Amino acid sequence: MYEHRKSPLLPRPAFYARLARNALLALAIVAVSLGIGMAGYHGLERLPWLDAFENAAMILSGMGPVAAIQTSAGKFFAGCYALFSGLAFITAISVLFAPVFHRFIHKFHLE
Repeated sequence: MYEHRKSPLLPRPAFYARLARNALLALAIVAVSLGIGMAGYHGLERLPWLDAFENAAMILSGMGPVAAIQTSAGKFFAGCYALFSGLAFITAISVLFAPVFHRFIHKFHLE
């Protein structure tokens, strides 16, 4: 995906384009994850869409749920969504910073 270590350093405009692509991909990961959470809370807990958004956003950001979970299915979903959210957040951050990290390592290894 990225240039080989013996290749020249990517020009800045191309690097910024790569960074923008990765930022859009990270945003898409967060948006899809938020959508999954909203659908689950709305469907299983019968929360209004705005409350489902708040609960999903709080779990996705690592803050924890806001509304009390009433049903067994909702509790199971909340647990699974919390585990998924941790991985989704780490994945989004990794995708966002991969070009920066690669450029740093690549520049470090140039002769």
